[in-house]
Amino acid sequence: MLNFVLSLLPGILIVLFIYHKDKHEKEPYRYVFFCLLFGMLSCIPAIMGTLAVEYAMGIPAPAQSLDLRVVAFYAFIAVGLSEELAKYIFLRLYIYRKEEFDEPMDGIVYAVIISMGFAILENVLYVYEGGLNVAILRMFTAVPGHAAFGVIMGYYIGLAKFHPSPSQSFRLHLQGIFSAALVHGAYDFFLFQNNFILLSFLAFAILIIGIWMSNRLIHLHLENSPHNEENKI
Repeated sequence: MLNFVLSLLPGILIVLFIYHKDKHEKEPYRYVFFCLLFGMLSCIPAIMGTLAVEYAMGIPAPAQSLDLRVVAFYAFIAVGLSEELAKYIFLRLYIYRKEEFDEPMDGIVYAVIISMGFAILENVLYVYEGGLNVAILRMFTAVPGHAAFGVIMGYYIGLAKFHPSPSQSFRLHLQGIFSAALVHGAYDFFLFQNNFILLSFLAFAILIIGIWMSNRLIHLHLENSPHNEENKI
């Protein structure tokens, strides 16, 4: 029971944090719930994407390969791009069209909530197999990482929805997907590679940079929010 609670706790706390951060206009609870649910469901296409890349390219699991090119391809494409694209699909097809998605900051809020749905289910599965130590480690690494990837994607998706140019909006969608996948892939690459143990510590550097970027991007959208009273003067 303790392991189960610890596997849920970090994702729930981050959802509460990002909901609190959205101080200008809160999102409806029902959309928070459904985004969490769809985030969990996004694990299915993410796993399918990872398996499809592995099968098509004949890539061994990264722990079985000392070739850094194989590890990089696995981290950036089979995992990073597959998972971020799966989250994006639910973000784009479900919440993006809602009237309540009415400012760029909502892109961050909903992307993070979907990411936390994904992270919670993933966390439950990993903790079930690995136990308490895995729960504690992932509480400070993988789950905040997914939140940072969500902020990065959501920042650009929020800009895309309200950009007057369709071509520029499309570019921002792509920028959101690939920026999140790039940071996600870099984080996983340093964890997956077994050639140089010290390189593994760079995963934590990527995580710290991602969290720093996230705080900056959240601040930018809050500052420029149309619901910010200072912008109404």
